[in-house]
Amino acid sequence: MTITLNTLWKKGTDFLGTKYAILGGAMTWISDHNLVAAISNAGGFGVIACGAMTTDLLRQEIQKTKQLTKKPFGVNLITMHPDLADLAQVCIDEKISYVVLAGGLPSSNTIKTLKDQGIKVICFSPAIVLAKKLIKSGADALVIEGMEAGGHIGPVSTTVLAQEILPEVSDQIPVFIAGGIGRGEAIVSYLEMGAAGCQLGTRFVCATECRAHPKFKQAFIRAQARDAITSPQLDPRFPVIPVRGLSNEGVSLFLDHQRKVIDRFNSGEIDQKEGQLEIEHFWAGSLRRAVIEGDVETGSLMAGQSVGMVKKEQPVHEIIEELVQQANDALNKR
Repeated sequence: MTITLNTLWKKGTDFLGTKYAILGGAMTWISDHNLVAAISNAGGFGVIACGAMTTDLLRQEIQKTKQLTKKPFGVNLITMHPDLADLAQVCIDEKISYVVLAGGLPSSNTIKTLKDQGIKVICFSPAIVLAKKLIKSGADALVIEGMEAGGHIGPVSTTVLAQEILPEVSDQIPVFIAGGIGRGEAIVSYLEMGAAGCQLGTRFVCATECRAHPKFKQAFIRAQARDAITSPQLDPRFPVIPVRGLSNEGVSLFLDHQRKVIDRFNSGEIDQKEGQLEIEHFWAGSLRRAVIEGDVETGSLMAGQSVGMVKKEQPVHEIIEELVQQANDALNKR
């Protein structure tokens, strides 16, 4: 019997209520109502990136998205956001059906609060032990994202995480794979391993409907996989949260900044806590400068290693249909 793509990702499409089990990764300053609605309208599952939004801004984004699509979409909330409870309440008030909790291990209480209102909760898991814990806490689905992804990343590759986690939990709840995925053949390979679907972020940055500055998009189109590097750390006493992005002048400036902070610490001018804060604050506002203002020299160009597969600006529906065609072609060759 020939296995079809629809059969392979049925668990994912049934869960999401979509034609295709392709999620749009929630990217701060990028995944707004226009891109999210376009992904959902094209048969995928768009996700609003709440990031550091206020409750009022999130409410506006949700309402604008609803005006552009009647298809399912979700909202990504950062668990470390100081107003997480209030943002969750906005999702409840606006009758959002799916919430993605990212940026840390969510509390059982947060998951329960959302689930009690009929919201399906999707959580990120970087390890098998956390995957099992999240399932016990009530997560309805998981996203496992490898270090090939753009933005904040963990230390393990997508393929290794998939091998560790899918055999253990994919029969319990839908598990979506993310990180380094840019073609349909890769989607098929993970579906065959037991995934319910895949999440892509970098691939959608150069969508026509994406708000990113033309210079930001051109940086992606010109880049190769090797250009998407992790943020460098000079001194283990001052750990740097790994962020993957395109190498530019900003990375060099970040190294210089670390050196100056470390010198000041060694001379007794500042303590370790002050130094750590100064290092962490270096990139504050830099993603917005790059995405919105087009500062691709010193801004943060968060991108996954799949950036080398981004060749041109395309409408979202064309990107998704291309991925689906590649997946079907791969299956037809079996």
